[in-house]
Amino acid sequence: MKYSIIYAVIRPEISERVSLGLIIVDGNKVDMRYSPEKLDAVRTLFPPKEYKFLVEVVKSMPTNNSINSVEAVNYLSRYSNNLIAVSPLQTIDIAPSEQNKERLFSSYVYESA
Repeated sequence: MKYSIIYAVIRPEISERVSLGLIIVDGNKVDMRYSPEKLDAVRTLFPPKEYKFLVEVVKSMPTNNSINSVEAVNYLSRYSNNLIAVSPLQTIDIAPSEQNKERLFSSYVYESA
């Protein structure tokens, strides 16, 4: 199983960022999750126009099928913009169960109560 983290870039000059979501690749299946709580939390860190763009892009990722392969994730990790960054895919040696995917999400993005 492989994963990649989606970040909101707060201050690019010092690489300050906040994790917003996670892309999990299991063979040919790509799963993308984001944290609505984290999206709401970064609202005050961006001007309204940039925040709206950030939210639209992150919310559209799981539904518009733009992230449907390892190649798409690799492309996003190379060509990020100043608001959104995607980390390179990392391989992790765990079974691709729903429980493990939730554990990854909790570890890297947001642990819901």
